[in-house]
Amino acid sequence: MPIAQNTRTGEVPDDGPGGGAVLTAERPMTGRTGADEDLSIVTDGLTKRFAGGQVAVDALDLAVPAGAVFGFLGPNGSGKTTTIRMLLGLVTPTSGTCRVLGTPMPGGAGTVLSKVGALVEGPAFYPYLSGEANLRRYDAADRSADPRTASARIGLALERVGLSAAARKRYRAYSLGMRQRLAIAAALLVPRQLLILDEPTNGLDPQGTREVRALVKEIAADGTTVFVSSHLLAEVEQMCSHVAVMRAGLLVAQGPIADLRAAEAVRIRVETPDTAEAVAVLAGLGLPEIRVGDGEVGAGLATEAPERICAALVTGGVAVRGLAVQRPSLEDVFVGLTGEGFDVDG
Repeated sequence: MPIAQNTRTGEVPDDGPGGGAVLTAERPMTGRTGADEDLSIVTDGLTKRFAGGQVAVDALDLAVPAGAVFGFLGPNGSGKTTTIRMLLGLVTPTSGTCRVLGTPMPGGAGTVLSKVGALVEGPAFYPYLSGEANLRRYDAADRSADPRTASARIGLALERVGLSAAARKRYRAYSLGMRQRLAIAAALLVPRQLLILDEPTNGLDPQGTREVRALVKEIAADGTTVFVSSHLLAEVEQMCSHVAVMRAGLLVAQGPIADLRAAEAVRIRVETPDTAEAVAVLAGLGLPEIRVGDGEVGAGLATEAPERICAALVTGGVAVRGLAVQRPSLEDVFVGLTGEGFDVDG
C-alpha cells in the first residue's frame, strides 16, 4: 500500500493542520492498491459533525490491510476515538461510509461485531470480582458465545495474556498492565478477525507498556488484524507495520511505516573539530544538504557508503571523532509531513 495524503480535491492547503506535500500525486489519494476484500477496514469520506458545527472527523479515507498491525496515530483530540466509535457502530456518521470486515457499518453491526474485539477508552470491570469472574460476565453477555465452552475459552484467554496465575485475584489488586491485559483477554474470548485497541498503553509504566506491546505482536502473529489507536509515536513505531496519521480530524498520511520512512532522507553525521575541511571533503564526494553545527557536520547520505566517506575524511586530514548514520524516525517523518510534532513521549 503506498503512502497517501487525504484531501478530497487532491490539493494541499498552504497552512493549517491538513498541510503537507503530496508524496505520490499519481497514486490514489486513499492509498488503496488492492481490492476491498484485502482490507479489514475501509472508509470513504467518513465525516462526523457534532452540535455547534464542530467537525471531529473530516472526510476520512482509511484503508487497513488484513493481517496488519495498523497504528492510528494523532494527538489527543484529533478524531481517533470518534473514528473508532463510528467503525464499531457506536456513533452514526454525518456523511461518508465505512466497511468493517467487508460489512457496511453501522447497519451490519449485528452480524460483524461478533468477529471484532475492542477496547475503547480503557477497561471497565467490577473491582470486587476476580479477573476470571469478570470474564465470565463478559462472556455471558455475548450472544454469539457458546456457554458450554465458556470455562475453556476463559482459561485460554487468560493464558494468552499471561494472567492464568492471577485468575482468582480480585481486579482491584491488579496493576495497570494487568488490567489492560485483562481487557484484551475480554476482547479475545471468542476468535476474532479484528482487534481494535484505543490507547492500550495509556497510563502504563514501562513494564506494562512492554507487556501490552508484546501481546499485540503475538495476537497479530496468529493472523488477527490489530488496529491500535495511540498518540505515542515511539510505541507505534515499535509495534506497527502500517500507520495512519490524524490531525484535527484530517488524515495527514497513511501507508507502511517503511514507506513513510523512505520519504525522509538518510543522513550522516560527522563529529570533528575540522568542520571546514570536513565540508570540503563531503562536498567533493557530492553529498547533498551539508550542514555545519558546533563540532559536527551533517549531510545527506545519498548512495555513498559510510565507510568510504570515513576513509575519504581521514585521507583528507580530517580528525574524525565520531561518525554515525542517522535513519529517520517516525517523529522525523511526521515533522516533515506536518511541519510540527506532537506527544512523542506521552
